[in-house]
Order: sequence, then C-alpha cells, then structure tokens
Amino acid sequence: MRPRIYTDTSVIGGCLDPEFQRASTQLIQLFKTGFAILVLSDLTQLELDDAPKEVKAVLDRIPDNFQEHIELTEEATDLARLYIRQGVLSETKWVDAQHIAVATVAQVDVLVSWNFKHIVNLERIRGYNSVNLKAGYPLLEIRTPREVKNYDD
Repeated sequence: MRPRIYTDTSVIGGCLDPEFQRASTQLIQLFKTGFAILVLSDLTQLELDDAPKEVKAVLDRIPDNFQEHIELTEEATDLARLYIRQGVLSETKWVDAQHIAVATVAQVDVLVSWNFKHIVNLERIRGYNSVNLKAGYPLLEIRTPREVKNYDD
C-alpha cells in the first residue's frame, strides 16, 4: 500500500530553494514514480495560486493518478479551532492549524513541511497529537521531507 503524504506549500516551494531543494525534489520523485500518493488540500492549492509559475509547475510533473485532493471540511475547521483554543497555536496561525486539522481528519500517513516554527516542531507536534487523541483522532506523523524518502535507492 502506498503511503499517503500530505504536502504543504513549503515543500513544493522547497524544490526551488537551495537549502531544501534536494530533499523536496526527492520527495516529489516518490510521487512521480507512484511510490507514494501526494495528498493536497484546497488550502495548499489556494496558497499556490499566488506562487511563481516555476513553483506551480512542480505539481505538473506528478501524474494525476498519484495525487489525492482533499477539502477543508467543517470537521477539520472545528479541529483547527480546538488546536487554537488549547493553545497549540495562536489565532494568527489559523491556516497552519487548518493544514494540521485537514491532514488529521483525512488520516494521512504523514504530513511533510519545512515550517519548523509552527508545524515540524516537537512541542507543537505533541500539542497537536494531544488534542487529536482527546478528540478521538489518531496521532499525526509530522516530518520534514528529509525524513520521508525511499532508502532502497
């Protein structure tokens, strides 16, 4: 079974950033070959609307059958509000809370991001997962692209 990997905008943009390019591109290669399924939310799509065309073009290289598109539902919105009420994130980081919530509700295998301050951060990951468990959701794996690669290469 192919892992379903929720990918935020920072990873897609990372394909063009010298610091993150190698790991981001390796992850995109997993999607291109069908080793994993790229899970994109309408939030990510909306953020990409303002991105340079070179960033948008990264997704064009991934076959549609290796992509899954999910939407921010009322259930995910409620969960995002819960992260904020529980103090995991401030209200100013509403979109980050929504990304975590939509990935949680969709029960992806892992969420990948380069956002170290608000997403890939041990204290926040513990906070998200504490809220998730109390609300009846499974734990959400949150990693950087460096940690999610095919080591069989």
